[in-house]
Amino acid sequence: MKDTFMNDILREECGVFGAVTNSDEAAGITYNALIALQHRGQEGAGIAVLKNGSILYHKDIGLVNEVFTPQVLEHLPSARMAIGHVRYSTTGTNSRENAQPMVTEYLKGRIATAHNGNVVNAAEIKTKLKEYGCDFAATNDSEVVSSLIAYEALSKEEIEDAVAEAAKQLRGAFSLVVLSSKNKLIAIRDPWGFRPLCIGKNAHGAAIASESCALDSAGFDFIRDIRPGEMVSIDDSGNVKSRMVLTSSHIGFCIFEYVYFSRPDSVVDGMTVYEARVNMGRQLAKEYPVDADMVCGVPDSGLEAAVGYAEHSGIPLVSGFVKNRYIGRSFIFPSQTQRDAAVRLKLNPLACNVAGKRIVLVDDSIVRGTTSAKIIRSLKHAGAKEVHLRISSPPFRHSCHFGTDIDSEENLIANHLSIEEIAEQIGADSLGFISIEGLKAACAGCNLQFCTGCFSGLYPIDIGRHTKSQFE
Repeated sequence: MKDTFMNDILREECGVFGAVTNSDEAAGITYNALIALQHRGQEGAGIAVLKNGSILYHKDIGLVNEVFTPQVLEHLPSARMAIGHVRYSTTGTNSRENAQPMVTEYLKGRIATAHNGNVVNAAEIKTKLKEYGCDFAATNDSEVVSSLIAYEALSKEEIEDAVAEAAKQLRGAFSLVVLSSKNKLIAIRDPWGFRPLCIGKNAHGAAIASESCALDSAGFDFIRDIRPGEMVSIDDSGNVKSRMVLTSSHIGFCIFEYVYFSRPDSVVDGMTVYEARVNMGRQLAKEYPVDADMVCGVPDSGLEAAVGYAEHSGIPLVSGFVKNRYIGRSFIFPSQTQRDAAVRLKLNPLACNVAGKRIVLVDDSIVRGTTSAKIIRSLKHAGAKEVHLRISSPPFRHSCHFGTDIDSEENLIANHLSIEEIAEQIGADSLGFISIEGLKAACAGCNLQFCTGCFSGLYPIDIGRHTKSQFE
């Protein structure tokens, strides 16, 4: 069971990357890209390479630089094709078996699959594959996807057709990168467009990534986003082919990619994440103005929205915290006393700036409320006169079933308390959440329609009897 304190911190999902290059440096390129995607998952990492028709891989739990130590990096095979993955477990336990890429052998060869998302009908597919004789070592939906592709490849001449046929059977969120022993790298995005996926090129080859920031770090120029339902295939010469294989009457890009998940320097589906977040702050200032002395953002996810709030309101933007950037995965404490002090260890108020001040505090979300309460308490302990909390997402009232670790509804504070009651519970002098329509307006530069199910309870697809614990 996950720690209550840690459950109050919203988790990123996963990040995927794949590269084809003529330089035999695909593994190192992929490593650089995964470092850039580290914000999307901190529980596990892995790289698979294609070498002389064989797929070799290394994966483990931990951060990218923990899994790929200098000694491991030194022994990664030189290769022209590779894929990589950073993981946070929204389904399945955190174990080496569940780290990705998932590597699957079948009669015609071998594939490696990296997946970002959550397939809501994975349990049914797994049952069917077991009837066909498939074995499973992991407990996540990504292994199910990889096995399904391998099963379809048994009856298909081309691996692209196998990926397309498998994808037609999946319901839910999936941005996939598949490495085939048939000298192909294939990427596909679900027809609803839940999770981001983009393509880049340089003089040496082509690459696929969850975010454009990974293309930048790996030395590729961002070309475009992969469209919902589109499959892209790259051969060992770097030739890129594309075709639409999936369709849907509804598009549901996760709007929280702009609020929190994606890096500010990424361009996602036509809009810069930084611009979207600044717009959110401006919209918050319109919807929830307040008389105050300073605006500050909660590092790091509230900083850009704080810029927008200060700009629109005319209230000075002031640093309110010093962030300890040397606390990593070990930021999990065994005792309640240590957990109570955890926020202050990571974020310490600048008393010289906040003492005696009426503060507009800007953050990205409230899950359980415990973290917000501790941050507000620390500001008032440092002498803040008032703390007015402004949130750049609407209240979380419903679970996410498409790859975001939003807690069960009964644990979401906004599911059972009014905004006034939340403010009282967390110690805020006032509280304002951006409206759903206001958030959409802030992200109007996006080319896609949005999924706002975690706020409204209205999802682009029917989730059926899926539960978040099916693969736990």
